Amino acid sequence: MSLIVTNPAPDFTATAVLPDNTFKEGFKLSDFRGKYVLLFFYPLNFTFVCPTEILSFNRAVKQFEESNCQLIGISIDSHYSHLAWKNTPVKEGGIGPIKYPLVSDLDKSISRNYQVLLDSGIALRGLFLVDKEGIIRHQVVNDLPLGRNVNEALRILHALQFTEKHGEVCPANWQQGEDALSPTAAGVSSYLAANLDD
Repeated sequence: MSLIVTNPAPDFTATAVLPDNTFKEGFKLSDFRGKYVLLFFYPLNFTFVCPTEILSFNRAVKQFEESNCQLIGISIDSHYSHLAWKNTPVKEGGIGPIKYPLVSDLDKSISRNYQVLLDSGIALRGLFLVDKEGIIRHQVVNDLPLGRNVNEALRILHALQFTEKHGEVCPANWQQGEDALSPTAAGVSSYLAANLDD
């Protein structure tokens, strides 16, 4: 996989199922310019790890929205399949009324452009954080059996927003409200002395 972080997020126009279960045929990533976007790919509807991720992201929708971030899920399934899965009760393996768009990548062009498409024709669990200018600032790609951590996605979003606002950099395991550091020799020395001097 070649480097995607720091590059413009590949734009796309596709059909999406919106939170109210309507179809939007001209759904574009670029329509969200000015907001952060967390775009995540998942392999297939009606599978196993996928609903656990989709529902976990759904439980965190308000936290993402409060941070000016749009969640978008995407798979190679049709929009009809997305709708059928949303209309299937959670207790029966469905996902219910998800509060963010699910995009159909039926021709697999979006998965291919984001370099997560497997030879078998489904996408790996790719996650991409796009900033307000449309630049990819973070990516993580998991193999099929490995579910992602929604709290980590939120942490990275908050870290990016912190660095943009304050000009400081966020150290390992940084959480909102914790110390960051100045990107200088003196800054790192001061931070290490205060926080990692065991």
